[in-house]
Amino acid sequence: MRIATLGVAIGLAVMIISVSVVIGFKHSIRDKVVGFGSHIQITNFLSLQSQQQHPVAIGDSMMQVLNKLEGVEHVQRFILKQGILKTDEEFLGVVFKGVGPEFDSTFIASNLVEGSIPSFSDKESGNKILISKDMAAKLRIGSGEKIFAYFIDENGLRRRRFTIAGVYQTNLSQYDETICFADLYTTVKLCGWEDDQVTGAELTVRDFNKLQDTYYDAIQKVNRSQDRNGETFTSQTIQEINPQIFSWLNLLDMNVWIILILMIAVACVTMISGLLIIILERTNMIGIMKALGARNKTIRHTFLWFATFMIGKGLLWGNIISLLLVALQKYTGLVKLDPQTYYVNTVPVEINIPIVILINLATLLICMGALIAPSFIIAHIKPAKSMRYE
Repeated sequence: MRIATLGVAIGLAVMIISVSVVIGFKHSIRDKVVGFGSHIQITNFLSLQSQQQHPVAIGDSMMQVLNKLEGVEHVQRFILKQGILKTDEEFLGVVFKGVGPEFDSTFIASNLVEGSIPSFSDKESGNKILISKDMAAKLRIGSGEKIFAYFIDENGLRRRRFTIAGVYQTNLSQYDETICFADLYTTVKLCGWEDDQVTGAELTVRDFNKLQDTYYDAIQKVNRSQDRNGETFTSQTIQEINPQIFSWLNLLDMNVWIILILMIAVACVTMISGLLIIILERTNMIGIMKALGARNKTIRHTFLWFATFMIGKGLLWGNIISLLLVALQKYTGLVKLDPQTYYVNTVPVEINIPIVILINLATLLICMGALIAPSFIIAHIKPAKSMRYE
């Protein structure tokens, strides 16, 4: 009985912990990708056809249209400009991301490891930038120091001197190795564009699960419309911009299903073995009950209810063990990971109460269902022989 109960408890604990880790990992990576590129990007249609950045005019009227889209929480303009950061001994190719005063710095602030976030303006240059820890290590430079940036395009070679205001680290190497932040005014001037011209606008939605609804609304109201220069607007979701990352995250669901199936199978086998052992030990009692007039159905129900009590006890301990371990990891970060491989420093976990309840109900119902067939062995026990059974 103890082994059967323990089997259910361990199986449930493994399932809850596995689901919590996968959900936490997916949300952690997704939030980092969204932190750099938002949920939806509105850009110039020509930018999708080539690697070159084509400007699009986004003025106050377009910003109002974007803010009124269904489910949109925040809108911010951005410019991407390639450049080279150079010190006396090192140089590094990067992408400058110009952002304006409406820039939501919450994500970067939560990953800031040194310095502070400067005030980004679209009216004047602050000559301050944010770089990643990877960039700082390669250039052997830190916050508060000066650095030169070089930009080469059809207008020739231009040089700007910046002060490193802060250093961030997200462990998402795809972005940490390339993106540094500057003010919108500076990047507009470096691109030689007009004041209201930008690479595009980033839209943050209130509910990620309703991203497609917002995207559809953007397609209807923004796509194929034109700015004052005749440039055509288009839109993309973060999933379309980074298909490899989101495809990889979706593959994790397959691992979860495999673990769930294996653990439920283990719990079922353990409970079936436990029930058969209980019936074997109580063969004499079953014979006496039959001799006293008890029906097979009544006896089966008695043993099934007893087995259900054992399953319930296992579920209780499984929930206690799993929730304690998940809470321990969440608040202490006890289990560490290599950020170069997993993009996070510690194992991320997230408890989803509806999913935990669903796992408990599914385990209970499947285990009970698996016990019905073995319980019919009671019908083959003969009272005359079983009462002499030892």
